[in-house]
Amino acid sequence: MTEIRAATSADAGPMAELRWEFRTSRLPPAETHDVFVKRCAPWMRRELTNGNSWRAWVAVVDKAIVGQVWLNTVHKVPNPVAELETHAYISNLYVRPSERGGLGTRLLDAALKFAQANGIDRVVLWPSPRSVTLYLRHGFSHGGEVMELKVSRPR
Repeated sequence: MTEIRAATSADAGPMAELRWEFRTSRLPPAETHDVFVKRCAPWMRRELTNGNSWRAWVAVVDKAIVGQVWLNTVHKVPNPVAELETHAYISNLYVRPSERGGLGTRLLDAALKFAQANGIDRVVLWPSPRSVTLYLRHGFSHGGEVMELKVSRPR
């Protein structure tokens, strides 16, 4: 059975493992697996417990978490014009390669449904080259108005 559901703090361990898989499949790690998971899982647990700005959804197949997506709400300075005052940042949309074939779309749909239901003005993300077509199919523009400045180097 396949399920897409809101993540809970109890999911932090498997989600940290997925984060490791996702990022180290693209770049060499700067820390060991165990050090990373020990640092990441408590962060995820805390963010999923307090529910202030980060939310996440997981894809579950046969009781195992095989995919995830994270959404961070960013509140703008109050605005006197007819413009919503919250943006969202989508991050870490990842499904294990063996489980791909629609789960990424379902995870993204869950995050976008939340955005629509909660007065989000705009959703931004930084796609991998492979994921661009997924986001274009969902109505994202590529190379729109977002500007980025990298101010620090990775550890």
